[in-house]
Amino acid sequence: MRAVVQNDKKRPPVVRSPRRRAGVRAGLAVLAVAALASGCSEPDAPVPPAPGQQLGQAPAARALDSYATRLRASYTARVAAARRWGLRQVPLTPPKPPAVKPRITARPGFEVSRQKDWYLPPVFTTVPTEDKVVFLTIDDGAEKDPAFLRMMSDLRIPYTAFLTDYLIKDDYAYFRKMQASGVTLNNHTLHHPYLPGLSYEQQRREICDMQDIMEDQFGKRPKLLRPPYGNYNQDTLAAAKSCGIEYAPIWNEEVFVDHWEFREDDQRLRRGDIVLTHFRGRKEWNGTMADDMRRFLNYVTAKGFAVARLEDYL
Repeated sequence: MRAVVQNDKKRPPVVRSPRRRAGVRAGLAVLAVAALASGCSEPDAPVPPAPGQQLGQAPAARALDSYATRLRASYTARVAAARRWGLRQVPLTPPKPPAVKPRITARPGFEVSRQKDWYLPPVFTTVPTEDKVVFLTIDDGAEKDPAFLRMMSDLRIPYTAFLTDYLIKDDYAYFRKMQASGVTLNNHTLHHPYLPGLSYEQQRREICDMQDIMEDQFGKRPKLLRPPYGNYNQDTLAAAKSCGIEYAPIWNEEVFVDHWEFREDDQRLRRGDIVLTHFRGRKEWNGTMADDMRRFLNYVTAKGFAVARLEDYL
């Protein structure tokens, strides 16, 4: 799309003030951003932007032209990535992380005895937010699919991993690559047991020994624990707190290669919902992790949700 100008060589040159020239450049840049948002810059793209796609706010006027160029390049790359990975629409871009983090409390009915006065890690399924976002979390670590890492990096989709040692210890390097791309690695115990069936000391070994392994292998002690199967009791949360765990998020929806499952009766996504899936491949599912992510992204994008990073809201 080119601007139309008059070709009039007889007209004497007009000398514009610096302020006038800056205003013209800013106006052209704004037109460029508007053209991009309207989609006229990509008339043949088979993957259209989803309704509500947010393209961000421009900085100061003097930088609008370069900002518009960068914005178009970034969006073009996202369109290409969505097409490459077989998505129906370009995933929505999440808003900036909140300057003031929401207050996280245990979901009503999910508290344990002494939850508040012992300051135990809260168990929750949804983050309180007005942002139209959901949070993707992936459990255990059984499948180590390189294509999954490429897909999520290409599409710039944030997610949080909860790892179980007996399933990841054959290839810690795979998860170091994941961590290097910005993914936070968290605690899902040593052996994935049913924690309420264990004593306090047994639970503490499952959780705290995993903290030690995570620090040794990945350089950080996690602040998040997901109890296996979403099952826990007071001892679980007390043991977790004793070795540095601050939150125990579980989930409100679970996505598989071929279907979704919802905790709520109305079977719909909510703002701030935590979505669970697993590191699984063809041995367990009729598809790959990339297939699983296509189902997840196609659904949340069609519903108008962006995928945000859970840790940015905690």
